[in-house]
Amino acid sequence: MTESLKYLTVKQGASLIIDVPLASSIQMFRNLINLDIPDFHDRGEGQCTFKLDNDCVTELAMALPQLESLVFGYPCEKNTCATTVACLLQISVHCIKLKKLGIHLSATNIVEDLKSLSEDSQFRELRSLPRCTLRRSDLNLMPLTVYGPGRRAVVDGMISIFPSWTS
Repeated sequence: MTESLKYLTVKQGASLIIDVPLASSIQMFRNLINLDIPDFHDRGEGQCTFKLDNDCVTELAMALPQLESLVFGYPCEKNTCATTVACLLQISVHCIKLKKLGIHLSATNIVEDLKSLSEDSQFRELRSLPRCTLRRSDLNLMPLTVYGPGRRAVVDGMISIFPSWTS
């Protein structure tokens, strides 16, 4: 069954926490094309129930290379979660067929995070690999206020992660 499952939608309950045990259980479905955990929202005052970090998201992306659609909620309204734009490059490289992306992530330090992506040798190697041709994302929902040179850094950084956005 793990080989044949192509679509997985996890319906949310009030107590759903997206954490390492949940992600680990999903990783066994290596032929997934569509993974959807919709309508993700923070619970309570600053208590983010999305408990994955960049490394966990990277592991998931590496385990699920057939993904065409990955929806892990929407960008973090309160910027309190542990995932950042650094995981986006990993997703783009490891899920080369990805066309749709929604992910819970924090944009608190987005300019610095994107700058470190361009300077880190590991990420430089990743940027030399083919990346997905993302057509649709919810990244425009990030709570983001960036002015001046920071705005250009964000645009350039996102295009380096998703080069298809220039076409």
